[in-house]
Amino acid sequence: MRGEKFKNYRIYYNFLNKLAKELTRYYYKKLDRPFKVINKSKKKGYDPVTLADRDFEKFIRSKIKKRFPDHQVIGEEFGHKKTKSDYTWVLDPIDGTRSFIIGNPTWSNLISLNYKGKPFIGLANFPKLNKYYLNSSKKLAYVFEEGKKRKLKVNNKISYKGMKVAGAFHGWLSLNNQKKIPKILKLMQYPCFDALTYCQLCEGRIDVVLQCLNQIWDIHPIIPIVKASGGTITTWKNEDAIKAGNILVSANKTIHNKILKLLKPVR
Repeated sequence: MRGEKFKNYRIYYNFLNKLAKELTRYYYKKLDRPFKVINKSKKKGYDPVTLADRDFEKFIRSKIKKRFPDHQVIGEEFGHKKTKSDYTWVLDPIDGTRSFIIGNPTWSNLISLNYKGKPFIGLANFPKLNKYYLNSSKKLAYVFEEGKKRKLKVNNKISYKGMKVAGAFHGWLSLNNQKKIPKILKLMQYPCFDALTYCQLCEGRIDVVLQCLNQIWDIHPIIPIVKASGGTITTWKNEDAIKAGNILVSANKTIHNKILKLLKPVR
């Protein structure tokens, strides 16, 4: 991020810290009720959305508009509000809509603030778990749970032999291609729960997470939290994770590079 001059972390950290609590209250007051599921895919396939996805995004946009009216906003449900500002909010109102639909508590509200295209601060809020993850600088991130705040730190001393690996292909990787990476399949011994698994890596609970088909609103809010926790995050091609797509997150660069080599036949 050389040459960037992102300032006022404290202003945006305070805003998102408050917003996380407001989002959880909003869910229980307005959205914790029966809902209809809509398939928004225009092609063959299934891409579910609910009114809660859209209501959450409207709520987040209203808060941003009130506090930072000149900023740009990109949301999964309502597209891009363009302005001349260098600041852009990237929103996934419900990351893990399928989990939301079936009652799994792992869905979240994801928000990042980007400056000149780069994510500097991110929020992952889990209303059903009553916890959220938020970074306050490039080097500090926290999990807030049960009224307490804990500093996040990856398990950066983990070795390749001792690591815990979680992964999900989300239908992107064919069975034939999966056969090209048998060592990866053997390593994937832990479940992947939407954005929560990325956050669990930041807590030191998981050491490697690999997922396919991330959109920018899936991953931009995660990037600052991972980096501030000491983790390494790239695409499977070892490119900047802001490109989204297939993402690899690791607790240290040594195991990250080893996993990248194992993924080479399919990346």
